[in-house]
Amino acid sequence: MARLVRATQVTSRQCGELGSHPAPYRTELGGPHPRAMTRRGNGPAVARHDRARNRARIRGQRHLEKENKENMDKQFQSFDDRSDAATVAPRLAALRAELARRGLDGFVVPHSDEYQSEYLPECNERLAWLTSFTGSAGGAVVLKDKAAVFVDGRYTLQVRQQTDTRLFEPRDLVAEGMGGWLENNAPRGARIGYDPWVHSAASADSLRTAVEKAGAVLVPADGNPIDAVWTDRPPAPCDKAAAHAMNLAGESAESKRTRIAEEVKKQGADAAIISVADSICWLLNVRGADTPHTPFVLSYAILNGDGSVDWFVDPRKITPELAQHLGNAVRVRAPKEFGPALDALKGKTVVADANWTASAAFDRLEKAGAKIQKGPDPCQLPKACKNPVEIEGARKAHIRDGAALTNFLAWIAREAPGGHLTEIEAAEALEGYRRRAGSLTDLSFDSISGAAPHAALPHYRVTRSSNRAINRDEIYLIDSGGQYPDGTTDVTRTMIVGTPTAEMKDRFTRVLKGHIALATMKFPEGTTGAALDGFARKALWDAGLDYDHGTGHGVGSYLSVHEGPQNISKRPITQALKPGMICSNEPGYYKEGEYGIRIENLIVVSEPRPVPGGDAHRPMMEFETITWAPIDLDLVEPSLLTQGEREWLNAYHATVREKLSPLVDAETRAWLERATRGI
Repeated sequence: MARLVRATQVTSRQCGELGSHPAPYRTELGGPHPRAMTRRGNGPAVARHDRARNRARIRGQRHLEKENKENMDKQFQSFDDRSDAATVAPRLAALRAELARRGLDGFVVPHSDEYQSEYLPECNERLAWLTSFTGSAGGAVVLKDKAAVFVDGRYTLQVRQQTDTRLFEPRDLVAEGMGGWLENNAPRGARIGYDPWVHSAASADSLRTAVEKAGAVLVPADGNPIDAVWTDRPPAPCDKAAAHAMNLAGESAESKRTRIAEEVKKQGADAAIISVADSICWLLNVRGADTPHTPFVLSYAILNGDGSVDWFVDPRKITPELAQHLGNAVRVRAPKEFGPALDALKGKTVVADANWTASAAFDRLEKAGAKIQKGPDPCQLPKACKNPVEIEGARKAHIRDGAALTNFLAWIAREAPGGHLTEIEAAEALEGYRRRAGSLTDLSFDSISGAAPHAALPHYRVTRSSNRAINRDEIYLIDSGGQYPDGTTDVTRTMIVGTPTAEMKDRFTRVLKGHIALATMKFPEGTTGAALDGFARKALWDAGLDYDHGTGHGVGSYLSVHEGPQNISKRPITQALKPGMICSNEPGYYKEGEYGIRIENLIVVSEPRPVPGGDAHRPMMEFETITWAPIDLDLVEPSLLTQGEREWLNAYHATVREKLSPLVDAETRAWLERATRGI
């Protein structure tokens, strides 16, 4: 899935744990990890403690199994239309009236919430509520006499379809941004409001600089004015959280807390503010169901130098079993106590990430007299570098997911030529195959199921009003993924229904060449994703073509389908690729109004090793592909491939057959033999 795709809220949620697992997963969950036993010793008291933890975990497991079983008949994805441009005018008028009441001349609305999330629960979709634009990235600025909505190149068509452009002028989020627009449009002396909880410290500083250049002033709002006029705002999510088992996490929460606290102390700090949901879930080995398609628990945390954690989370989310998992070193506190806890850090040195911590938290720390040490979230890099247990879990999850996708691709090959399938029916069918594969807890995002011109929209979301048939001689693209307790998947396949044009085959093969180029790269330690991005684009550049999204994003371990700090794109991100990082490999091509192409597998960064015949002191890293599903050979133009590229494709398909043939039905197995034939 191209970077920054975000799943949207669905009507039914599942508590993100292991309720639907087959027996082997349920059995593995019960006991403590062997390494945990070694650390704690083997005395009678420890044995009783382990048995108690085991019983508590099983009780929690059974509760989640029951809850998940009750929800298995509900779809994870909704195709309802959630955008209505007719709502824009009254909502904009209501907001302007509220701003006037507060003495504000404008207000800035980012696509974010108090946890700086990419993935928002329905109650925090303030940008969508105001503008009716439902994309995964963007923003809006409202002044007394004008307003603008900001999107990147992925959403230029969508925003015009969804919002009332007479009231919100679409602008470029990247080239101009909200700050650039305010610099040129904010009246001198105007008071421009912002909610300091939904802007990071860095974004608030950037806005302040722009507003002051215009001769205006940026004013923190006391409570978000949108919330004051959003009369039917949904309640905040309150699903139960659960422990993420050791046999899936590969490292205990105690070990993580101690390890990261030591790093914080090495920086000369007493504590670190952690506010990003995936960091907290990883650190504490917990998962939840607060955000769409992503097993997050929305909360704040303070990691102290002694390895203890103050966790500010709605106590209704904490079961007795989870409390026992957390132990005494994790103090569960109500979210309203977060502010006073920041005040209590007076005189302390505190690590806080300006890009991911709310401006309000920075303001509170400064006012309290804490010394803020700006630096990266200390959990982000360790979380991105998966341990061997997580990597093995990802491999296994991708084999199950690949079998489900292959069953689906065979079904599409049989059914689509009849012309009676629609984009929604295809997405529903793929979800069904994933459910039957076992252990699926959710999709990892709303499936991008697009035919012909819809495939040319990299972040298309099919709705009941946009749904169209998949016709003969058209390209169909499906970008999808699943959440499994042992791994998160994200895969895109593009196929032709009928006969492709010569141009389609040329473009597809150039995308495939770029995919192979990245998959086969060898690179030294310290290499960034930006240094590799061009290799995936070269075959397209040679023909004067390109795509406007990144080539690869990080993927979590039963967490977010998008994670950092790594990235493979044109953006000059300085984070080097490191062993254990999982990234996507997804070059593409999009011909507006006609078709789109993307080929996506997930890849794991290997440990550095000497290259045979190379310098022993220059070890190289490479990628291990872990996604397994056929690539449509009917769209490949063999004459454009080098011998090495053909060998890679044939070897990849041979592995697909080997891994998936035992897991699919006989009819699919016969199709798979043809679909993975050598070329």
